[in-house]
Amino acid sequence: MYPHAIARPWRAPRLGVATLSAALSAALLTVAAASLGAQSRSDSAKVAAKADSVRRIEGVLVRAIRANEQAPISQTTIGRAAITQRHFGQDVPMLLMNAAPSMTSHTETGTNWGYSYLRLRGIDQTRINITLDGVPLNDMEDQVLYFANLADLMSNVQSVQVQRGVGTSTAGTASFAGSVNFETMPVARADAGGDVQLQMGSFGAQRVSASFNSGLTDSKFAVYGRASALRTNGYRDHSGVMGRSAFVGAGWFGARDVVKLTTLVGLLADTLSYTGATLEQLKTNRRYNPLQPNERDKFGQQMVSLAYTRALKNGGSASTTVYRNSASGNYDYFELPDRYRFNLAHTWYGVTSAYNVERGALRLNTGINANTYQRAHRGYFQPSTTLYDNTGYKQDASAFAKLSLDAGKARWFTDLQGRYATFRYEPDANAGIDERRIDWMFFNPKGGVTYQLATGLSTYASYGITSREPARNDLFAGDDDLNSGNVADYGDFTRVKPESVRDAELGITWSRATMDVSANLYSMDFRNDIARIGAPTASGSILRRNVGNSYRRGIEVDAAYRGISRVVLAGNATWSQNRIAQFTDSSRGTPVVRRNVTPLLTPAFISSHRIEVSPTNRFMLSVEGRYQSKAYLDNTSSADRVLPDYYTLDASARATVGRYALTVRGANLGDTQKFASGAVSGSGRVRYFVLPARALFATVSAEF
Repeated sequence: MYPHAIARPWRAPRLGVATLSAALSAALLTVAAASLGAQSRSDSAKVAAKADSVRRIEGVLVRAIRANEQAPISQTTIGRAAITQRHFGQDVPMLLMNAAPSMTSHTETGTNWGYSYLRLRGIDQTRINITLDGVPLNDMEDQVLYFANLADLMSNVQSVQVQRGVGTSTAGTASFAGSVNFETMPVARADAGGDVQLQMGSFGAQRVSASFNSGLTDSKFAVYGRASALRTNGYRDHSGVMGRSAFVGAGWFGARDVVKLTTLVGLLADTLSYTGATLEQLKTNRRYNPLQPNERDKFGQQMVSLAYTRALKNGGSASTTVYRNSASGNYDYFELPDRYRFNLAHTWYGVTSAYNVERGALRLNTGINANTYQRAHRGYFQPSTTLYDNTGYKQDASAFAKLSLDAGKARWFTDLQGRYATFRYEPDANAGIDERRIDWMFFNPKGGVTYQLATGLSTYASYGITSREPARNDLFAGDDDLNSGNVADYGDFTRVKPESVRDAELGITWSRATMDVSANLYSMDFRNDIARIGAPTASGSILRRNVGNSYRRGIEVDAAYRGISRVVLAGNATWSQNRIAQFTDSSRGTPVVRRNVTPLLTPAFISSHRIEVSPTNRFMLSVEGRYQSKAYLDNTSSADRVLPDYYTLDASARATVGRYALTVRGANLGDTQKFASGAVSGSGRVRYFVLPARALFATVSAEF
């Protein structure tokens, strides 16, 4: 249908030989063109269908470790459309914290870029399992991922699932507080294309990102790639950040077989700002950064994986991925007039496999994962004196089986995982001690049921147990080198014991054409909880040790309403009570027994709410608010060590004309002068990290 076509009265033409010949030729050309057009449309439809089919095969490993919508798991899945609306290059935790319940985060720079940290149900990022297409990303020694090493990662993400609580079994470090599972952009697509994004904003923010995809070729090959670069001066004094990243996915996509290569590389360089500022310093200069302008950090990280996936004749599928993950870099520490530099370099290799099958009412997902890892730790007294050079080695292996069975209106679910891990320490040649090791074995069972109450209405209940080993920093009490001078304190690696959690979840989900609501109650009871109990050390790590029994209990709600034309109302909220039963606190010198205290950085109430309005197909406006109640900065529940409550308001507007779009985003529009996080120093001084300051960003994008 052509909108500019005008109806005209029909008149019979006068037909001579020439006229008739021309008419016949025109008719033949018209028929041929129509035939070719139909063939072209048919071919396009076939290519699109083929792309859809191979994408399902492409995602086999992701489906094996993710929870499906009917699983009795507290979960939120964020799709590409929501990511596109929220994303402007910010570090991953800053995007996720409003997209799912019970999440908090902060950055060191006072902007949305740079080193950022994620907490889930008040539990720190080292106890959150993170995977990319089923490949584990948590560092094996310290069990953390620094998202800042992978600038603009969310531009390459098709969807992300956040599971809260012990969730379902996955690869890598234990899913303790929950898991964050990234699925990258599909490689096999019907059409070739790409995009370019150019962005500028407050505090010297600049970002450029460009992608290209080949589409699925006749030879069954496809390639997708993106390169990104960003920088900011930072809000805090001398806290600038420079990030570079590249992502490439390439593969051969047969009718039942897929071979896919994925590569992700990133480079981060910044001026360090990992220490907060006191209230007195902030009153004089809200941008105050106590670290020196020439204390710097530079790290690179690389991941490459090769996956083979096959769709089986019985309706099942199998996938195996081999991968390599590495990172290296330096960071400075000045204790004037002394100047130190620390170097870290790790490499690990792994393999993960999954088998999925669905037969009638029965669904089975099984998987195995194995890793071998080593990291060199080096310390220098600048300019050239070597203080130590030691190496940590870690291996782990795990296997899981997930089984679900439909019986009437109920779907029963069980998930069993066994995991083995070992850590070996090779000291510096001059340390005066021998190498040593420690082994751990864990069994992590989970089970539950989902019951269909009515069309679109279901309830679920689950219970699971997960155990995990301490991180290297926990074993070494924050030290980076074990030697004859400190080996007596923790040399046998049993100073910090493994921790475990028993997690009970009870939830309900309600889905209608105009509304989606999910709500759940949770109770997480910890044994030998490894909690942060001290100030930052020279290496920047935080002292942690076992504090005995503790719990997190609460209710989470996530909802969206679409009952008003061109308007979406959405939000989530968490109410929680969190307590440590008893522990001995030595942070103020004399040991004090603390009872029934609130764990640090666990606010009792968190709420995020969002309204999106699309008055036309070419324009969208969204406003998002976030409230977070007060929290404590250590485990003493002391009134003088409080992170105050805060409220922030962000907004964005997007205008689209054809393949071009302009997006304007405003962050912290009310310029809330409060804090996102903080810590208590060894001397008892309270230090804060300011909330990202009021800022404006403009992004121009073009698709081709």
